[in-house]
Amino acid sequence: MKLTILGGGGFRVPLVYGALLGDRAEGRVTHVVLHDLDAPRLSAVTRVLAEQAAGVPDAPEVTATTDLDEALRGADFVFSAIRVGGLQGRADDERVALAEGVLGQETVGAGGIAYGLRTVPVAVDIAQRVARLAPDAWVINFTNPAGLVTEAMSRHLGDRVIGICDSPVGLGRRIARVLGADPGDAWIDYVGLNHLGWVRGLRVAGRDELPRLLADPDLLGSFEEGKLFGVDWLQSLGAIPNEYLHYYYFNREAVRAYQQAERTRGAFLRDQQARFYEEMRDPDTPALAAWDRTRAEREATYMAENRQSAGAGERDADDLSGGYEKVALALMRAIARDERTTLILNVRNRSTLSVLDSEAVIEVPCLVDANGAHPVAVDPLPDHATGLVCAVKAVEREVLAAAGSGSRTTAVKAFALHPLVDSVNVARRLVEGYTAVHPGLAYLK
Repeated sequence: MKLTILGGGGFRVPLVYGALLGDRAEGRVTHVVLHDLDAPRLSAVTRVLAEQAAGVPDAPEVTATTDLDEALRGADFVFSAIRVGGLQGRADDERVALAEGVLGQETVGAGGIAYGLRTVPVAVDIAQRVARLAPDAWVINFTNPAGLVTEAMSRHLGDRVIGICDSPVGLGRRIARVLGADPGDAWIDYVGLNHLGWVRGLRVAGRDELPRLLADPDLLGSFEEGKLFGVDWLQSLGAIPNEYLHYYYFNREAVRAYQQAERTRGAFLRDQQARFYEEMRDPDTPALAAWDRTRAEREATYMAENRQSAGAGERDADDLSGGYEKVALALMRAIARDERTTLILNVRNRSTLSVLDSEAVIEVPCLVDANGAHPVAVDPLPDHATGLVCAVKAVEREVLAAAGSGSRTTAVKAFALHPLVDSVNVARRLVEGYTAVHPGLAYLK
């Protein structure tokens, strides 16, 4: 089976390949094609993968190319993990937004809109090429903003594109662990949009264990979200929000922490990965050791500003292992082998959430089989969550409209309607600032 990874020179690709190396079942991936526009990065990652595969019998063959059409032809699965504008683009997203006193995070608020505006046209082109060159392929989208990009691609690929994120999985795992349950035996009642969802129940053997967690302040305050949001707030909500909701519930504190930080997250990753890829120019550098060392630092500093503003301390060691590659592999196995499973994924709504139309991409538990991912019926969201979900989905639709039409006016509207942008004039200045630094936004007229 052939797997094509778009963004194949990306830093997290070895996580995916490492997961593939452990798969010995029939119908496994035997050929991995890495595609990237940056040949030196492709070379660096290929070296890491070669060291990972050393001593592993029948390791999947790896080839690399800068030709997109060549990479897509004959693919059974396509992992889309591109970053339009690179990490410099992410750093610019943060800087422009923070200068206006609003959040610049890559998936939330102004930064997420800017990233979406320059990513959607590229993602749409990829979707159209897949439809033409590999019409039977399944696309698994890693590219952020994951829900928005998945929805853009679904307009050309239908249900054959599925978005994934490890954040809900990690949240469910932490809740199960603190309750003494096996995450594999737990049903996680989670619903929302990507980076905008809530766990409303965690059922083990038919019993909802979440009320027990919410009723125990010591237990509730013992894990990442309890530390990040505070026990009182979680008890008020009666649910456990995705960690990215910290940007909404504690926006002022988050913006201040980012403004006071020595470097933004994007700037940190830009500099850190630049060092890694520069180090990899030396052919004598032990590739896998250099990657492991860099990754450990990356994971340990994840959402550091939010934890600092909340007084949450360092991340637990168990939360430093990532996980999105495991979700992707489980999804691919379920489809390729009809190994039925349940995963939290980004898929078209159909009739799952009545407040959104059928084409809206949401993040929700899905039953997965050879025919794809099927969203599970869920209870309605409470009013406060419904309002936030509807507002953010409306912004995503304006981003899609702006990307499709090239309308600068529509882009301004997308920024101005976001709950974390507090002025139409700020929205106008954001568009001016972003178009000044991003060549990929030159299409906005």
